[in-house]
Order: sequence, then C-alpha cells, then structure tokens
Amino acid sequence: MIKNKILKNASWIIAGRIVQAVLNLLITMLTARFLGPSNFGLIGYASSIIAFATPIMQLGITSILVQELILEPEKEGETLGTALISCFCSGLLSVAGVMAFALIANRGEPETIIVCALYSLTLLVQSLECINYWFQTHLLSKYSSIISLVAYVVVAAYKAYLLFAQKEVYWFALSNALDFLLIGIASLAVYRKIGGSVFSFSFASCKRMIHRGKYYIISGLMITAFSQTDRIMLKLMVDNSAAGFYSAAVNCAGMAGFVANAIIDSARPVIFESKKTSEANFEKNMIRLYSVVIYFALAQSVGITLLAKPIVYIIYGQAYKTTIPALQIIVWYTTFAYIGSVRNIWMLAETKQHLIWRIDVSGALANVMLNAILIPRFGVNGAAIASLVTQMFTNVIIVAVMKETRPNIMLMGKSLNPKRILGLLK
Repeated sequence: MIKNKILKNASWIIAGRIVQAVLNLLITMLTARFLGPSNFGLIGYASSIIAFATPIMQLGITSILVQELILEPEKEGETLGTALISCFCSGLLSVAGVMAFALIANRGEPETIIVCALYSLTLLVQSLECINYWFQTHLLSKYSSIISLVAYVVVAAYKAYLLFAQKEVYWFALSNALDFLLIGIASLAVYRKIGGSVFSFSFASCKRMIHRGKYYIISGLMITAFSQTDRIMLKLMVDNSAAGFYSAAVNCAGMAGFVANAIIDSARPVIFESKKTSEANFEKNMIRLYSVVIYFALAQSVGITLLAKPIVYIIYGQAYKTTIPALQIIVWYTTFAYIGSVRNIWMLAETKQHLIWRIDVSGALANVMLNAILIPRFGVNGAAIASLVTQMFTNVIIVAVMKETRPNIMLMGKSLNPKRILGLLK
C-alpha cells in the first residue's frame, strides 16, 4: 500500500516535470540563442548570486518542515504559518543583501546590477513554496504538480512573448519570480480548498524550527558554494561567455534530474514514518532509495556523455560548442549530488544534522581552491572538473571518513547490489 502511494505520488511529480522539461527545452533553446553566451551568462550569474541567498531566506526550515508536520500533525496550521512568515521576513533581508553584494562586486556594471535586483525578487515569493511541503507530507503531490505545470505554461508563454517582441535581458530576469508567485498563490488556494488548517504564527515554533534547521543554513550555503561558485568565478576570472557556456552544461546535465528529485521527495515522508516504527524498515527503505537514485543517475550520465554533442547543438546551437566537453565531465557529478540528498534524509532521521555543516564546509573550501587552480589553466572544463571532484569528496569520501556517518556508507554500499534494483523493477 505504501509502495503504491509512493509510486503514485512520484508519478504525478514526474509526469508534470516531463511536460515542464519539454517546455523548458524549447524555451531555453530559443532564449539561449536569442540572448547569446554573454547575456545568457549574465542571467546565470544573477541566478548564482540568488542561489547563495536562498539558504538564508529559507532559514533551514524547509529542510525539516516535512518531519515537523509528521511529528506534530495537530499543529500543522501553526507550523506552516510560522514557516511562511519567517521565510518571507528573511526574504526581505536577503533581497537587501543581494543588492549590496551586486553594488560592491559589480560597481560600474549597471546592467548586471539591474538584472540581479530583478532576479532577487524570487527570494520574496519563494517563501510560498513552504505549502508544497504539506502536499509532500500527505503524498498529495498531484495538486502541486498540476499547479506547477499550469504556472510553468504561463511563464513559458511569457518568455515566448519576450522572444517574439525581442525584449531586453531585464525582462527575462523577472521570469523566475513570476513562476514562484503563480505557484504560491495557486498552492494557497488549493490548500484551503481541500481542507488545510488555518495558518497561525508562534514565536516558540519559529525559534524551535530555526534552532533545528540552523545547521541546514550553513549546509545550504556550502552546497551553493560548490555548485555556484564556479559560475561566479568564471565570470570574474574569465568573462560572461565562459559563465554562459558553463551554465549551459549544468542545464543539460540536470535535464532528467526531476525524476530523481521526485522519487526522493516522495520517499522522504515514508522514510521518516518508518523510522518511528521500525529500524529494519527504515534501513530497508534507505537502501531502496539509494539503489533507485544511484542506478538512475548512472544511466543518465552514460546517456548524456555519449550524446553530448547533438544535445548541445540541438538545444544551444554551434555557438555553444565549448559546452560539450564540460557537459561530458559535469554530468557525472549528478550521481554524487543525488547521493547527498538521500544522505541528508538519513542524517535528519538519525538526528545527526549537526554534522552536515562540517561536511559541506569542507566541500566548499575544496571547491573554491580547485576552481582557483583549474579555471586559469582549463577555463570552463576546469570548473567542471572542480565540481565533479568536490561532489565525490563531499558526498562519499568525507562521509566514509567520519565515524558518525559511516553506517550511512554501509547502506549505500548495500544499495549497489544489482539484485536490489532488479527486484524493485520487477
């Protein structure tokens, strides 16, 4: 029964994301060609800066929200209301922080500053994303999937209009905020329609959730550091075009990532529930999740590596041919990135989240050093190598070295047995 719920929930997410992926492919293809590597790189640069502010805006609350809703279902209105208000207030401060950074780091570049300011509006409306965690908790992702799909269609139409009207890059910077705004408003309406609890705010709940989630703030910043620093360093050390080529490689590498994310999101509440009732079931569910995610990621990496050239030429055109070798390198880091997402579920369930910041700080420092060494010598490919090595180091090597997290490596090792994935497929 539980397996069926997970599969049904995941299938809704995957179905919606497939349609989104197709639309995104078409819009990205046209946008990248219209803007060119330089302006496309500028959008990627703004996206990277906002990515650094996102963990601060979220206050670590989104990482523990599903578990909070499961542990105290009678307080879900208070929990969600507190999360929404807290994230919105921190979003205001985060927007100010982004503006301050852009004014200092990009002095004399008014175009870059304006694009960053417009893109930062995402941080305000992204707080509404908290509602989606309620849908995840109750395995009702069909609602959030439909909402996201409709919103994405609207935003895709908006981008198509911008392309047709040949608007400036500033208008494209607003599209992300529009996406989150539409999803948030629709999610609130559906939440109320299907009987969600009335929102309320509690300082005690706010304090408790921030205390529990504080490790994820640092962790989120560090994860962002080794996933976004390369783009920022490429822009500052090379040029906008280099950042554009790298952004294109990252986009291609993550084309099918929504499948793994859908499976992880659907399995998360079931894993937390199984931890409350049976340690054996908890470990079995963790092994199954690792197995599905790892083998899916490996299959994806092989496919994209072999088809890198036609993928890049079809989506971005020959102007982006520099992206091809970078894509063939960076696509292999997705396996380790997904492993990190599953590992975080295990660490939260085992109340070891206080260790996450150590792991991610080590990864962030390694990434900055590797980029500083490799980008001057190998350019875009150097950034790709730095990302791959960092993900391996952070999500496998450090976790294996630390005594407290070694049991997780054992679960990961068991998941590599081909019999397990074959059994799940049957």
